[in-house]
Amino acid sequence: MSETTIPEKMAAVVCHGPEDYRLEEVPVPVPGPGEALVRVEAVGICASDLKCYHGAAKFWGDENRPAWAETDVIPGHEFVGEIVVIDDEASARWNVGVGDRVVSEQIVPCWKCRFCLRGQYHMCAPHDLYGFKRRTPGAMASYMVYPAEALVHKVSKNIPPAHAAFAEPLSCSLHAVERAGITFDDVVVVAGCGPIGLGMIAGARAKNPAHVIALDMQPEKLALAKECGADIVIDIRNEDAEKIVKDLTDGYGADVYLEGTGHPTAVPQGLNLLRKLGTYVEYGVFGSDVTVDWSIISDDKELDVLGAHLGPYCWPAAIRMIESGVLPMDKICSHQLPLADFQKGLDLVGAGTESVKVSLIPS
Repeated sequence: MSETTIPEKMAAVVCHGPEDYRLEEVPVPVPGPGEALVRVEAVGICASDLKCYHGAAKFWGDENRPAWAETDVIPGHEFVGEIVVIDDEASARWNVGVGDRVVSEQIVPCWKCRFCLRGQYHMCAPHDLYGFKRRTPGAMASYMVYPAEALVHKVSKNIPPAHAAFAEPLSCSLHAVERAGITFDDVVVVAGCGPIGLGMIAGARAKNPAHVIALDMQPEKLALAKECGADIVIDIRNEDAEKIVKDLTDGYGADVYLEGTGHPTAVPQGLNLLRKLGTYVEYGVFGSDVTVDWSIISDDKELDVLGAHLGPYCWPAAIRMIESGVLPMDKICSHQLPLADFQKGLDLVGAGTESVKVSLIPS
């Protein structure tokens, strides 16, 4: 066992219920056999964090859907940190050691259920995600533990912590791109130029399709979309996206539509933009039910409608993309705040107009 001097107490954000998150002093967690203690360098605030904070029914649960977030848990599932305590078993399993900068995938699989045994670990039945359940406390704290079941990846120390923590949302974006099966001749439309949408744009561009089209309502984010690889951008407030896409494709429509906003209007928008036999991939997390004309999916167009969840098998590619410098990470990671300003961070994400990716820096 290798270790450095660790304090007994640390600052942490603790969830006590909807809109009741508090900065508290709590004990520093103690790693067990095969685990690692990590000093958190940065933790991003995700749209799902915000929905849990506000207590949306889809996340706090009703009789039809179990709650995502439990009380008395530390939030935060997109993060990076430095290993400060690790035993030989964990070091060998993850090929890391004290002093290494590491990220951990947002899900801690059980490795025993039917999905884990089939390699579909991102659909693990217990579904323990950092920051949503007491079994797996998150990263809005000075320290956290990576459990023995975790998936861990090393990240370069030559990039800022907030950039390294972006591996989580970027891996999600790349998984959605993989689900789409993009080919060279495709016209790809990405709805939303937030963190997920920008990652989708970058991932789609890496597949080298005919066009990558970005949709948003904010000119600044559309400009950022161009830097991430979009060759056409459409401000849906002032332009007719369906007409532009149809004119570009001889009236047929887009081949692929990637939805990354979680806004109900983006769903029918995508169904209408797609050609017959097109592919729709849904990644957005919705705070309310969405109603669409399903005959568009079946009788009208025979669409392939796919979901995407987390970022399985995409973390190494996401890390390489960030480390390569190909993305405008300083612009994507727009705000870094101290942990004590977590409420300001949540409010920035909620406003949606002043930031792209907001991160908390516990140190």
